[in-house]
Amino acid sequence: MDRETLEQTLTVDGERFDVAERPDEPGTYDVTWLTGPNPDYGFTTRVHGADSLSTRQLEDSARDFLGQVDPGTGYIE
Repeated sequence: MDRETLEQTLTVDGERFDVAERPDEPGTYDVTWLTGPNPDYGFTTRVHGADSLSTRQLEDSARDFLGQVDPGTGYIE
């Protein structure tokens, strides 16, 4: 897979996320929560001191995100 166009879908704890690395900002990933209650909601994560994040690191980031979401609103409060 070409690093410039990295896009993938991850499943974490039963939730699906679209992950896209920004082509003009290597190591910066926009993560959209596909199965969440709020369309286009997600987060951005960036790697420091390395070229890219591994799939496991992206999964850990998604898991951390889910742990912060208020189940009543579907947003981080």
